[in-house]
Amino acid sequence: EHVLEPEPTCAECGGQMQALGEDVSEQLGRIAAAFKVIRTIRRKKICACCRRIVQPPAPSLPIQRGIAHPSLLAEIFVAKYADHQPLYRQSEIAARENVKLDPASMGRWVGQCEALVDPLVEALRRYAMGGVKIHADDTPIPVLA
Repeated sequence: EHVLEPEPTCAECGGQMQALGEDVSEQLGRIAAAFKVIRTIRRKKICACCRRIVQPPAPSLPIQRGIAHPSLLAEIFVAKYADHQPLYRQSEIAARENVKLDPASMGRWVGQCEALVDPLVEALRRYAMGGVKIHADDTPIPVLA
C-alpha cells in the first residue's frame, strides 16, 4: 500500500487539518514474477478553521482508471512482442497463478498503450526517413524512385 497524505496544516490559513476520509484505487501489478495488488490510498483532510478540503493528486497512469499497473503492461508487451506469446496464452499463464486476465481486456490495454507511443514511433520514422539513404539488411526492399 502507498499512502499519500496531505500536509498537516492548511496552506490557506495555517490551521490544523483534520481527517475527512480517503479515496482508494487499486491497480494489478506484476512484481518479481508474481502478481500483486498495489493499493494507492489518497487521504483527505479538512481544515478545522476554514473547512478547506485537500487531497494529494492521484499518480499518473498509462491507462487512466484502469486496473493494469505499468509493470503489468510492460510484462504483457514484452511477452507479446519480444517473446511472441499471444494474449490468450498469457491469460492461461496468469490463470495458473489464480489471476484471471481477459485476453480481450489485454488487447484493449495493448491498443491504448500503443497509442501512447505513437509520438515516439512518428519521431523514429521521421529520423529514419530523413536521411538520403536507408540502411537495411540484404533482403530486397521494393522502393519507388
